Amino acid sequence: MGTFLRTLLISTTLCVPTSLTAASRPNVVLITVDDMNCDSVGAFGCPLPNITPHIDRLAAEGIRFEYAHVTIAICQPTRAVWMTGRYPHRNGALGFDPIRRDVPTLLEALKGGGYFTGILAKVPHVIPTRGNNWDVVIQARELKTGRDPRLYYQHTVQFLRQAALKKQPFFLMANSQDPHRPFAGSAQELARSKKKTRKKSKQSGFPTASRIFSPEEVPVPGFLPDLPPIRKELAQYYTSVHRADQIVGSVLKALRESGEEKNTLVLFLSDHGMPLPFAKTNCWWHSTRTPWIVRWPGIVQPERHDRQHMIAGIDLAPTVLDAVGLRPLPGVDGHSFVPVLRGKTQNGFHHVITQINRTAGKRDYPMRSILDKRFSYVFNAWPDGQTIFKNESQNGLTMKAMRRAAKSNPTIAARVKLFLYRTPEELYDYQRDPDARHNLARDPRFQKKLNEMRSRMLAYMKSTGDRQATSLKRHLEN
Repeated sequence: MGTFLRTLLISTTLCVPTSLTAASRPNVVLITVDDMNCDSVGAFGCPLPNITPHIDRLAAEGIRFEYAHVTIAICQPTRAVWMTGRYPHRNGALGFDPIRRDVPTLLEALKGGGYFTGILAKVPHVIPTRGNNWDVVIQARELKTGRDPRLYYQHTVQFLRQAALKKQPFFLMANSQDPHRPFAGSAQELARSKKKTRKKSKQSGFPTASRIFSPEEVPVPGFLPDLPPIRKELAQYYTSVHRADQIVGSVLKALRESGEEKNTLVLFLSDHGMPLPFAKTNCWWHSTRTPWIVRWPGIVQPERHDRQHMIAGIDLAPTVLDAVGLRPLPGVDGHSFVPVLRGKTQNGFHHVITQINRTAGKRDYPMRSILDKRFSYVFNAWPDGQTIFKNESQNGLTMKAMRRAAKSNPTIAARVKLFLYRTPEELYDYQRDPDARHNLARDPRFQKKLNEMRSRMLAYMKSTGDRQATSLKRHLEN
């Protein structure tokens, strides 16, 4: 094992089986939202009043992490990382691919440990080849395309009653499909709603949003230009964010009413950033930063805000298994941060590794990034001056507006060109440039930092058997 990997690994005691019986283990509720930027949450700095009251309350009741990132900013592969504790190139799920058969998963470990298991929505994206390990499966179509808070409440209540009858601890993964496209009130949602209602199902279509934001009141992220069509799409996005918060509130309400709240570990996070350019399906700060919250009554002190440790998606499975006293999965890349939850300082959580491999459109765009609290280095293995980047975030109003504006605005034209064609290396100082507007890779003042992060990235890639190490080595030699 190389020196870099030894420093990357964390010298904490691995979780081992405890004397807990299955019935005495804590319950686990994992709540996820689709495509939600970290700073779209009130507790993480969103300026819109009362945008996420239920998530904010959860944050106040537990710990929120300032420096938390998913490992890959694409919905199915990021969930594969959560379920395996391994990087995508080590679990087989580079894109919308199944986890390799020889790779064990969190779901199977909990099922084998006596847990009653259930999932709400996103079913095809969470261990799709091992569905027999779910005791209860509620598809998105039974939840108004994974967006109806009322139906999430009803199905959570039913699941908790079944678990009580079984007299087993439970693991519930409740996945909101908001604020993924189609956004609330958008033309895309209307078109899909008409198509779904033809099936005449009570759960078809989309629920009505209880609060609608106007283009004038929403904040425009610094990585996007302030244009009317972009404001319009952002208003629809934030309307969807609020609806996702109501889903979170519905699940937590059912848990509270069940009487199991005090014996339940709750984890909340987004699978990646918003589905707009310069966020989703990339390796920038706003691509992978996630609003990670943990509530664990009696263990996690309320109102904690951790600004010290950097945690990542690969750490989710090891942490859950450690918390409930089950054996760790073999071969994981992540590590349990249960000591942090207990209020201790834990060595080793100083940086995170993120990546992109293959999009939903089956196009390969290999990217690798290493982030510390201030700097991020990104290596893009695919740019050749000809290949054009294509992803889901270009399907809405925003990219179209940027392309139109680029015809007369050189600044926007440069942003569009960067997004579509990229450059092999990027270095950002997120402390001074949180929106990644200024690439420092060719700035002589930052060459020492660039070389340091290049070396750390290459060492990590070699240590984990990442095939893209050859591409980076060839680039550095040239």
